[in-house]
Amino acid sequence: MLDSSDPGAVRAADIDAAARRLHGIATVTPLEECARLSAEIGVTVLLKREDLQVVRSYKLRGAFNLMAQLAPAERAAGVVCASAGNHAQGVAFACRALDIKGRIYLPNTTPRQKRDRILSHGAGMVELVMTGDTFDDAAAAAAIYAAETGAVMVAPFDDARTIAGQGTVVRELLQQLGRIPDAIVVPVGGGGLLSGIVTYLRERAPAVRVIGAEPAGAASMRAALAAGRPVALASLDPFVDGAAVRRIGDLTYRIVAAAPVEIVAVDEGAICTEMLGLYQNEGIVAEPAGALAASALRELELTPGSTVVVVVSGGNNDVSRYGEILERSLVHQGLKHYFLVNFPQEPGALRRFLDEVLGPDDDITLFEYVKRNNRETGPALVGVELGTADGLTSLLDRMAAASMEVERIMPGSAAYRYLT
Repeated sequence: MLDSSDPGAVRAADIDAAARRLHGIATVTPLEECARLSAEIGVTVLLKREDLQVVRSYKLRGAFNLMAQLAPAERAAGVVCASAGNHAQGVAFACRALDIKGRIYLPNTTPRQKRDRILSHGAGMVELVMTGDTFDDAAAAAAIYAAETGAVMVAPFDDARTIAGQGTVVRELLQQLGRIPDAIVVPVGGGGLLSGIVTYLRERAPAVRVIGAEPAGAASMRAALAAGRPVALASLDPFVDGAAVRRIGDLTYRIVAAAPVEIVAVDEGAICTEMLGLYQNEGIVAEPAGALAASALRELELTPGSTVVVVVSGGNNDVSRYGEILERSLVHQGLKHYFLVNFPQEPGALRRFLDEVLGPDDDITLFEYVKRNNRETGPALVGVELGTADGLTSLLDRMAAASMEVERIMPGSAAYRYLT
């Protein structure tokens, strides 16, 4: 077993060996240009489509590479893992392929679509246990089970064998491209994929610029690099469930901290906007973590005409979430706003609001009386979608001039969190 206390525990040769183990197991996923992003950003954007992997994410690579190296006694003891969903699918697939029993802990927030896929890939070889609200809750429960039963922990990112498997993504894309790209943008959760990529590039293509993209509400790698060690985030936004990790791994931290890696944090609303862009333009059903790297492109200074590879890490998205995804995107773009309006309790008050306040391209998307009473005025919650983001100033001016009291509910406030 590789020495996980050493930032050099994983080497390019280990990733080459992982690629041999994965031959015929993992799909060789496409590397294709995204004309829309290339034109918008001014560089050649190539998408590494790990959403088309056999389990719809790159996580199979690390899970299988680890489990394929288990001794007979370890296989007999079975395996256990914690996951936000994608790693679990990789473990389940490997359990079936290698005939190993597995127990998988998932947070209660894991979309049903991912749960169903896990059971399908496991084909009777895995058991699901739902616990807690975050990946870290599930990880704690899985660690207890491993200690009590002797089951082998299949780490989603903080194990040299997992990292070596994830590193096969960059080995594969370099072979497909046939040359060295100028930059690679990688989504970051626990840091396993990023660690594998920087490990391989350090030895085989050190000139490539590597950028890690984290969700702003779960920027655990940035926090660790700032603190000089892995730290637990005080608060965590679980929306980007495939990358919402409160604390990165010890080994992944050491590997990334020792490499020339840039880390950027991306607003969840921007991620939602890119998810919709990928779906509507390229027909790519990306989960939030899958769109994370592509959404980071607008945060970067890139050399015009350069070649940039973006890892689309997963496509296990629950379609029932698209209402929230659209809402977050509209808010991020400045198109959706909420107000408390104190309407006069008299005929025609709503009509005057529509005529005097709304612009010709604005629309009411939510209208709900907060309280009905016999007083002269009654408060209502009103959601307004603007035709353009720059129409907010004139809307607020018209509201100020209207003969009714209006209070804007600001993003980030306690009241706003009940709406989005």
